[in-house]
Amino acid sequence: MQTTALKTSKGFDSLNLIDPLCRAVNDEDYSIPTPIQMQAVPPLLEGRDLLGCAQTGTGKTAAFALPILQRLIENYQPAGHKGVRSLILTPTRELALQISESFEVYGRYLNLKQTVIYGGVRQEKQVKALKKGVDILVATPGRLLDLYNQKYLDLNKVEVFVLDEADRMLDMGFLPDVKKINSFISKNCQTMLFSATMPMEIQRLTKIFLNDPVKVEVAPPSTTVDKIDQRVLFVDRENKGALLNTMLQDEAIERALIFARTRHGANRIVRNLSKSKIKADAIHGNKSQAARLEALNKFKTGKVRVLVATDIASRGIDVDGITHVINYELPNEPESYVHRIGRTARAGAAGMALSLCDLGELGYLKKIERATKIPVEMMEDHIYHSETIASKRGRSSSFKSRTSQKKRFYGPRTSSRKNNRSPSNRIRRQRGRPSRSRKA
Repeated sequence: MQTTALKTSKGFDSLNLIDPLCRAVNDEDYSIPTPIQMQAVPPLLEGRDLLGCAQTGTGKTAAFALPILQRLIENYQPAGHKGVRSLILTPTRELALQISESFEVYGRYLNLKQTVIYGGVRQEKQVKALKKGVDILVATPGRLLDLYNQKYLDLNKVEVFVLDEADRMLDMGFLPDVKKINSFISKNCQTMLFSATMPMEIQRLTKIFLNDPVKVEVAPPSTTVDKIDQRVLFVDRENKGALLNTMLQDEAIERALIFARTRHGANRIVRNLSKSKIKADAIHGNKSQAARLEALNKFKTGKVRVLVATDIASRGIDVDGITHVINYELPNEPESYVHRIGRTARAGAAGMALSLCDLGELGYLKKIERATKIPVEMMEDHIYHSETIASKRGRSSSFKSRTSQKKRFYGPRTSSRKNNRSPSNRIRRQRGRPSRSRKA
């Protein structure tokens, strides 16, 4: 693997994008590409395969979307009946919709056909779009295989294949489907694989999928965003609900994403918060697609202040202005913790991750700290603090609490609550994501 040398200019004008793409980028007020965009776009424009290892929120969608759009328009040829020219495979419905939205915005001045397909909804509209042929198809593995087996699409002429969130595909058990889909695609197509972590199974997958790829690594695996203020609150399991209610009474927590381990747990948290008159909704795999989209939309628009999710949403949610991520239950894998808390502190903004840790989860916390090489600071200035758990965890100088800095318990804050309730498009522009105020 090798890396292509970059020009000295740091602006988008250094990436040799065609005029329609530059106009779309300028419309969104993007000025400086993110590191993954600077490193990935040049070799992708040359037609190279690429292996990208990057945390979420790094602007990787634009990193592959812009080169794909340029390739498709410069070498334009009709997709043909049921044809697909580029395929972007992603693990969740929410992420598929977000990627599709990005392609619409970046390609607003290009006459290219695109569609998005995913399960949980009726297939008639998706089939109708596929029969006409599409230049860009964003899909989840299950629905794609289903429609392929029904002979509603042809993958023989795919020119570009993107496998996004490969490690999440592994976690969700999609790799057999992904390998099967790859077998239907021409071996001569340009292939990109993106993954936040690189377990052995993903490393083996790269050898099958990629041909002499350029490797782009923006941040080491299992690292956390520097601007995330991480705290742990030791509490007995039976007191977690009461502690969460107490925390959310503070208006400093403006927009909170709470993670539970199970679907039933997520629903139970929402019910308990509702009793305390805290507006909340849940998103998990047991809900219909329509219900999940409705819950996500309420959270985005501020109709609910709190969204409770299982790990299925740890990478599928991209919402501006999440000030706090709260781990109601710690995950048993450090990678899941990293992806969870990565929902806050986006685009250089500050954010806070609060973890409620009971005695049975103490081992999970230690695994997280070993993997991230960052000690999570203990907060004990709450009435449900468990001294028993704290003593078992240990009290080295790295783990001192801040009882004298109570004002920073929910901080630091850098802007007013009024502004954060309706996050501006500026946040999305800094990250390399499309503005929500414009339609493609």
